[in-house]
Amino acid sequence: MLIVPQWQGSGAPNARNLSAGSRSAGAFVGGVSQVEVAITEAPGDMRGGVRALNELAANLAATKRALADISGPVVTIGGECSVDLAPIAAARSRYGDALTVLWIDAHPDVYAPGELSSGSFHAMILRTLLGEGPAALVPREPLDPRQVRLAGRRVGGDPELAYLARTGLRQHAVADFERVLDGLAGPVYLHIDLDVLDPADFRSVGYSEPHGVTAERLIALAREVPGLIGAAICEYAPGPRPVIAEENLIRELVAAFQF
Repeated sequence: MLIVPQWQGSGAPNARNLSAGSRSAGAFVGGVSQVEVAITEAPGDMRGGVRALNELAANLAATKRALADISGPVVTIGGECSVDLAPIAAARSRYGDALTVLWIDAHPDVYAPGELSSGSFHAMILRTLLGEGPAALVPREPLDPRQVRLAGRRVGGDPELAYLARTGLRQHAVADFERVLDGLAGPVYLHIDLDVLDPADFRSVGYSEPHGVTAERLIALAREVPGLIGAAICEYAPGPRPVIAEENLIRELVAAFQF
């Protein structure tokens, strides 16, 4: 388990809670070898339409160094969604065009730098993995849109919707959430932003959206992913009094991963 307590990519009012969330999730999940990435805590400045770009680049380098010392499947615990930049880039480098990334999220995360006034990089992370992002963060071997499947998306800004239409990136809404697995074969990397869940089941995120996936459906899907080679759980931002049911849900998710 790779613990990446990065918060700088989020523009949410409770963004700093993401650091505590990643560390506490590592503590209450337990049971596996854990490595925590030593990140910078500086808030950083806006550069090229991305807030805290220098800090994000430094954290990315630290995450790469940590991954280099780990063999076997890795579960990454964030922090905001951009903590998955290094793990997915590493999977792309290892498995090439055979890799599929399942992006489970209420948001598509495909803004380009300059399209979002907040400069929040976690809303740009998937587009960066696809090769269109800040030069300092774009992976050497970007994903092809045919390698990505979105599931659970129910919001998106106009620039994001235009990008999705242009690329034809495969999507499945909440209603047909499980169909994201249709015809899927490994190797598969599973990215889970906890805001995909309905607020009735999970509220400790930065940007909660109504009409989401139930906990039961998300856990069942995680259990059925074929050829899983890596996974991430992101955007857990607990308050001063963590909710036991939410902690149990994260434990169940990690237990559902079938490597």
